[in-house]
Amino acid sequence: MLWLALHLPLLSLEAFCATLPLAEAARPVALIDEHRVSAVNVVAAQRGLKPGIKRATALALAGDLLAAQADARRDAAALQAVAYAALAFTPMVAFEGLATVLLEVQASLRYFGGLPRLLGQLREALAPLGHRVHIASAPTPLGAALLAQWRDGFAEGPHGTEPRALRQLLDTAPVWLLGPGREHWEALQGMGLKTLSDLHALPRSGLARRFGAGLLDDLDRAFGDCPDPRQPLLPPPVFDSRLELFARADTSAQVLHGAGVLLARLVAWARAQQARIAAFTLLMQHEPRHRGDAAEATTLRIELAEPALDIAHLQLLLRERLVHVELAAPTLDLQLICRDLAHSAAPNGELFPTRQSQAQGLTRLFERLRARLGDAQVLSVVTLADHRPERANALLPVQATAPRQAAAPATDAASGLPLERPLWLLPEPQPLAERDTVPLLDGRPLLLLSGPERIESGWWDGGLVARDYFIAQAEDGSLTWIFRDRLSRVPVGWFLQGRFG
Repeated sequence: MLWLALHLPLLSLEAFCATLPLAEAARPVALIDEHRVSAVNVVAAQRGLKPGIKRATALALAGDLLAAQADARRDAAALQAVAYAALAFTPMVAFEGLATVLLEVQASLRYFGGLPRLLGQLREALAPLGHRVHIASAPTPLGAALLAQWRDGFAEGPHGTEPRALRQLLDTAPVWLLGPGREHWEALQGMGLKTLSDLHALPRSGLARRFGAGLLDDLDRAFGDCPDPRQPLLPPPVFDSRLELFARADTSAQVLHGAGVLLARLVAWARAQQARIAAFTLLMQHEPRHRGDAAEATTLRIELAEPALDIAHLQLLLRERLVHVELAAPTLDLQLICRDLAHSAAPNGELFPTRQSQAQGLTRLFERLRARLGDAQVLSVVTLADHRPERANALLPVQATAPRQAAAPATDAASGLPLERPLWLLPEPQPLAERDTVPLLDGRPLLLLSGPERIESGWWDGGLVARDYFIAQAEDGSLTWIFRDRLSRVPVGWFLQGRFG
């Protein structure tokens, strides 16, 4: 077995700073937990702040400090998104502590082309989530987790993919990596026990009496001396993630900044389901207008013409729709819900453009136009099952489907080829004058080239037509589409139906 551990050393701070505007992110930031600092950013560390100091001390060191309350639920949501991204590489994903995700990837190495390529794709999948990640590998899950918490093994040194290499690395690891080791750190340090190899040199019975059996259990599981079963994570069938904004969002740009975090988590969840996103809903919870009033919410649903996993495309569609949304009040938090997934084969990424790729580009253009102009403003011509030319097509929204199946094109009995029809039809047939039964256009005779094509239809809806259609050439060489009405009250009734371009 080969386990990968993804450790997020700055998970709490990054989860909070994800919704901060750029101007606010440049300030010293610290998270407070039980009146003490639990995490600081680089700017705060340069001012002398560090985890463990009191809140009052931190404010004294940095008067412009941005202090926020640590939130375990916010951290759990961010860690869960990392686990979703990992599920795209292996079904065996589990949590280790509050900031580490474990992956068993032995069976996935061949599919992804080896460990280096798998790691490269894994880092690409994690990049949109915006976290600093330490990755380490080991034959045991706890061993990989300890190495990842100690350092980023793939960036700074070797990693323990073999049992012997794992033992050599863990022997030099500090004892504070173990949970019981952190609890008894002062006592262990007073006894001169600094590394895990120092613990192995002592009698096990004495260690158990002094520090409890949990310390030995962690040692055995880390070194592979006892089994360490893990329960795999199963992604929920419905994506539902909520994000509290740092400040009230008064504009669509501020809402979009926070929604980008939720969209990155949504894409990770969809990849874990081996599916693509067909539609999602964004709920914007607003600040109550008056004290005691219930908070209002604005719902915005985005439906994709073609299911996708491209986060840039999803953000573009959301931006186009948010421009036309008038916020009832400042937005306090966001909620993203997705129930519509497409479990189908992903589009092929070909080297040269094909009809399929061109159609996908046209589909994305339609999606952008719909998001910007509205569904009712983007129409397409749909053929209908009716032989009457004026009723053979209709204008429908691009996401709608024709109410009936298109009729099969008429064919010439002699040649078996479809009869040609013009693309330009008049709104209403135009009566034509005639001379000696010859139709006239602008006072000049038309030369009949082909026909007749007889159409008799519409008796069932009161719109009966009985016509003989001809392709005729005008004196200037242009081609027209004319017909003779067999139901006309006059002996011969000629009409112009369309022109060939």
